[in-house]
Amino acid sequence: MENTKPLKRHLSLQPLSRDHHHGLLLCWKIRAGFEKGVALERIKAYCDWFFAAHLKLHFQVEEQYVFPVLGDHKHPMVKRAMREHGGLRRLFAAADDLERHLSLLEETLTAHIRYEERIVFPEIQAIATPAQLSAIESQHHAQPFEEVWKDQFWL
Repeated sequence: MENTKPLKRHLSLQPLSRDHHHGLLLCWKIRAGFEKGVALERIKAYCDWFFAAHLKLHFQVEEQYVFPVLGDHKHPMVKRAMREHGGLRRLFAAADDLERHLSLLEETLTAHIRYEERIVFPEIQAIATPAQLSAIESQHHAQPFEEVWKDQFWL
C-alpha cells in the first residue's frame, strides 16, 4: 500500500504554504459572501485588496525563485503554474460580470493552490539544492497575515 502521509514542507517553502492557506481562506470568504447574498462589489473590493496586499508578491516569488528550480519555462509544471497565474491575474482584474468572475476566481484559485501544494512543491522540495532553497527563503520571509479589512462580509 502506498504511503499517503503528507510530506513535511521544507522550512524555506513554509511561508509560501501559509500564503496558500490564506488564499484558500479567501476562497472560503468568497463562497460565504455568495451564500449570505453579500453585494458583489463588497466581495470584489476585498479580493482587490487581498491580491495587492498578498498575492502579487507571492506570485512574484514563485515565478522568480521557486519555479526556476524545475528548469526553464518549457517544463510542464512551470508552464501550467505560469498559465494559471496569468489566468488568476485576469480574474482578479475583471471588473464586469462580477458574479461569474468571482465564482471563477474562487474555483480557479482553489484548484491552483491544490496543484502547487500537492504536485509542484513536493517536486521542488525533492530536487532543489540547498542554495536554491536558501534563495527562496531569503526572498520570502515568514510574516504574520494581517487581516486589516474592516468589512468582514463573510461573518
